[in-house]
Amino acid sequence: MAILTVSRQIASLGDEVCAAVAQKIGYTFFGRKDIERRIAQLGFPMEKFKKFDERKPSFFASLSKGRDEYLNYLQTAILELASNNNCILIGRGSFIILKDIQNHLSCRFISDNTVRMERLKKEFGFDDKAAMKRINESDSNRAGFHKSFFNFDIRDPSLYHFVINTGLFDIDTVSDMISIGLKKIITDEREKEGMATINELLIGQRIVNMLVFDYRMNINFLRATIDGKTITLHGIAESSAVVERALLIVSCEIPEYKVESAINVVQDFKAYGQ
Repeated sequence: MAILTVSRQIASLGDEVCAAVAQKIGYTFFGRKDIERRIAQLGFPMEKFKKFDERKPSFFASLSKGRDEYLNYLQTAILELASNNNCILIGRGSFIILKDIQNHLSCRFISDNTVRMERLKKEFGFDDKAAMKRINESDSNRAGFHKSFFNFDIRDPSLYHFVINTGLFDIDTVSDMISIGLKKIITDEREKEGMATINELLIGQRIVNMLVFDYRMNINFLRATIDGKTITLHGIAESSAVVERALLIVSCEIPEYKVESAINVVQDFKAYGQ
């Protein structure tokens, strides 16, 4: 009936709560490894994960085409997993990618630093200094990842439907709160609208992947939006010929849709290096 996305601070019991919610209401929980696995299956090389995966990219990595490649695969993976419906996704900007989905609820888990330190010390045997260092590194990486890829401040509470302090409640209580919220908020109508929106977004993302990965089209910041039976391409290209070829490809590959261009042509525009 619904799709739940979870953003969490390290040591805020994100995975534990998600597992409890999934068990209580029969949802499928897609954790970090599941999302990574699907991104790799789609074609993103595993050796590149460390550059981009839920961490702030280095300056040069943030300017590379590898960054855009990762983002396309990430968005595809999240949309595909969400299309299963009745599921929970954690991390990787999933709450941003799915923010306009009508049957989607987003939740952020936080805890006081003292609570998080104690949890890390208990789990890993850290002393206070090591635990605090791990917290600072994780918080910085996650904030940098979301800022770099989506231009959002992950700490902004207005981005979420729920922000829950897991230092104040146990796992059973938090999972109850979320389970009840999902059942009360998401109606059959919202579910129907949401799944239709996901289907449109998937079509658009697969068009982008086809043009970028299969046809090697040199269109930067490429997006494809769907409105009824019309596909509109957006982005920046260095010539009208590139735009015309992209329109022709999409028209041939998906003939049941009308294809239009909102691509800007910028002479001498150079793509970022690898």
